[in-house]
Amino acid sequence: MPRIALTEAEALARDALAAAGANPRMAALTAAALVAAEAEGQAGHGLSRVAQYAAFLRNGRADGTAEPAIVASRGGAVLVDARHGLAYPAVALAVEEAARRAAEHGIAFAGVTNSHHAGAMGLPVAALARRGLVALAFTNSPAAMPVPGGRRPLMGTNPVAAAFPRRPTPPGKPGGGPGGSDPLVIDMALSEVARGKIMVAAKEGRPIPEGWALDAEGNPTTDAKAALGGAMLAMGGSKGALLAMIVELLCCALTGAAFGFEADSFFEEAGNRPRLGQAILALDPGALAGREAFFERLETFIAAMLADPGVRLPGSRRAALAARAAKEGIEVPEAVLAALRR
Repeated sequence: MPRIALTEAEALARDALAAAGANPRMAALTAAALVAAEAEGQAGHGLSRVAQYAAFLRNGRADGTAEPAIVASRGGAVLVDARHGLAYPAVALAVEEAARRAAEHGIAFAGVTNSHHAGAMGLPVAALARRGLVALAFTNSPAAMPVPGGRRPLMGTNPVAAAFPRRPTPPGKPGGGPGGSDPLVIDMALSEVARGKIMVAAKEGRPIPEGWALDAEGNPTTDAKAALGGAMLAMGGSKGALLAMIVELLCCALTGAAFGFEADSFFEEAGNRPRLGQAILALDPGALAGREAFFERLETFIAAMLADPGVRLPGSRRAALAARAAKEGIEVPEAVLAALRR
């Protein structure tokens, strides 16, 4: 598998998106986010998405000329309209507004409407944590899961991400220098398993475990192909489904965005403009118990966690992979690299 530098990967992705119709800022921000996800080992949100996004730009599911804009604002609350473009410029604007308003008000909520697939939600919260803020981010997605007791997909897998800044460490020590230690980052979808695993099982003709999915009639199934035509199940049963419902309402009812069942699947090139929603919450620890108290409490908890052998901090593996990729580049499958170059 060929290995390329992050700068080369980003340039390839940027040029491919621009050729498909993305404006310069959209192409640059999208390429940077996809390469960052790839560097963290999240290939499902990485370079493999370029061809998909390019198809959406060409067939009108995403508007490559769109420029996000603030359409509502009051105190710590702000609403960004992505205007049917790829999500990344709108999310970047929401992050900047959340950071600015949290610094002023102690807390900020930035909603995004008329948006698209937003990729790895751990990236925007990590960016806010590096600025000293506690951050949470949510996004809905095309319908894949039923509500509790339901049979048909109404909600997306609806990722939840959170990041907590660590106490700054001196230069020369692990995580030291500008920005301090790597933040504690938690990033997870609310389905029992990633849809990609079911797709692989269907391709290979393997069964899937019980509890992953329902068939088109709403019956539990171990048939991967039947699962793809049915619905995925939430992690933790009804509790996970209710969490997904919370995300759906936060991202859509507050922003005016489309619910998951109103957005066509991303696994098909043809379809409507998804009009998805994102929500970002940023909090300044200094507005509550104080920054020092926050760092002391967080580090006390982390120390207790790490006292048990085998415990790994959330996000630590992704941070290590990203640091390695910055030095050594990333391995890219031949097919993905060929598609980028085409």
